[in-house]
Amino acid sequence: MVIPQFPLHIELLQMVKGYWLSQCIYVAAKLGIADRLKNGPLSCTELASATQSDPQSLHRVMRALASVGIFTATESQQYTLTPLAECLCSDASHSIRNMVIMWGEPEFYQTWGGLLHSVKTGKSAFEERFGMNLFEYYQQNPTAAEIFEQSMNTSSELEVAAMMEAYDFSSFQTLVDVGGGYGKMIGILLQRYTHSHGILFDEPYVIDHCLPTLKEHGIVERCEVVRGSFFESVPPGGDAYLLKYIIHNWDDDQAISILKNCRQAMPAHGKILIMEKVILENDTSSLAKMSDLNMFVVCPGGKERTEAEFKAILEQAGLELARIVSTTEEICIIESTIRG
Repeated sequence: MVIPQFPLHIELLQMVKGYWLSQCIYVAAKLGIADRLKNGPLSCTELASATQSDPQSLHRVMRALASVGIFTATESQQYTLTPLAECLCSDASHSIRNMVIMWGEPEFYQTWGGLLHSVKTGKSAFEERFGMNLFEYYQQNPTAAEIFEQSMNTSSELEVAAMMEAYDFSSFQTLVDVGGGYGKMIGILLQRYTHSHGILFDEPYVIDHCLPTLKEHGIVERCEVVRGSFFESVPPGGDAYLLKYIIHNWDDDQAISILKNCRQAMPAHGKILIMEKVILENDTSSLAKMSDLNMFVVCPGGKERTEAEFKAILEQAGLELARIVSTTEEICIIESTIRG
């Protein structure tokens, strides 16, 4: 079969309909389809029975996903995994199942429907829809909070390995993971750097669930758990303060407040490592630019930043940008020190 070359208006329409595909992938992830196919092909009838779904409806979703290389349909109308589909397996080395589920849940998917509202008003579409900010919502909705934290765990599994390849953490005796969630990042780092001590710091509603992750990585004895708000203070004495996907949630004034608290808590030789995407100031295709829009609709004042914007907020917090270290993932390490 010859695949036709579509005219530009059809190519653009395919982009417009991208959310159709993203929701199909979300359904497959939510139902755990890839996990059920790890042991061999299954029919839609078998998959529907296992997932308590309607066979014909599931067939239509699977047929659409197979058409873009996610799953393959056999001649006997069974489905098998493809390399893309394997990324939806829970135990795959590059599994993104938890992340796909998070992005497909109403907290994000439906909020993006309010992008026009955000553009016209400059305000968060999430707050318009849910009547509170994202983190207030998670405090009141523990199931949604759990989905978010599991997605962050997946993110750390993929990104921390890339960061350790690009950046040497071995000189730090004490690592403070600011807003560190369940502790996946500090767990991975302390597993690698066995001489180091960790401090995991976050709000009580999050950090009260960290023990299983710390046990998983065998670091319970080397990681202190501290509850609190980084808008008030952070634990003192760390050689490095790690802020992974923290600063982009907040406007400049709030970001500067967090950075000032870290600066005040750390010794003169300490470093602050902001771990986020960095927007390139050109027309290069970049996930950071789309992520910036996501922060815009979800978090009041939230945004991804350019190198110049990072430099500006660091200077206002009494810090200076030392360097930006790229990784094989889109995340970068923005290293800063106290201004001399």
